Amino acid sequence: MTVTMTGILIQPLLTEKMTALTTTRQYAFKVVPDANKIQIQKAVEKKFNVNVVSVRTVNVKGKTKAQMTKRGRISGRRSDWKKAFVTLKEGQTIDFLANV
Repeated sequence: MTVTMTGILIQPLLTEKMTALTTTRQYAFKVVPDANKIQIQKAVEKKFNVNVVSVRTVNVKGKTKAQMTKRGRISGRRSDWKKAFVTLKEGQTIDFLANV
């Protein structure tokens, strides 16, 4: 699978923990599993017009879920995904809620 520059970033992760990390200029994104750190860095710099200092990635395994129904137990699994932690240059920020 080839990854295009516009399709690397799926969505920003706006959790309570990630909001607390914005004070240290770190932001998290859900990214395409095939993307590497250089592609992620270029995509963030192009989309938000900022300078990226470092990128760390984590492959998150999908959870196994089970549900009891009238017909018995149904098992399933959520899909795997990739998370990228991006650290910006001193004095730069990303405002996700500016267009809301």
